[in-house]
Amino acid sequence: MKKPIDHFGFHPENYRLLFIGLAINVLGYILMIGGGADDPSQFDGDALFSHVRITLAPMLIVLGYGIMFFAIMKKPKKSENKDESNESLSKKLNVSPSKKLNKK
Repeated sequence: MKKPIDHFGFHPENYRLLFIGLAINVLGYILMIGGGADDPSQFDGDALFSHVRITLAPMLIVLGYGIMFFAIMKKPKKSENKDESNESLSKKLNVSPSKKLNKK
């Protein structure tokens, strides 16, 4: 099996959060649809100015964009395999992994 690309920007968790945010956005836009009357001579204010269309749907849309922004900006956690390889490399070089190099 091929080793995953470590330098690529998105981790599978980022994609999962991105799609969750997108689904919440789509749900908000779907809830905002409608409210129009079949007959143009009639006005149904309750359907047009319902709580769902005026309050809930915009909140869901903003929440969805917030989740997508977080998914884009979130850095993946470093895997334990990298930490183990750093420790084994430091043992080979006989150097403490927490020792800082003095720059002159």
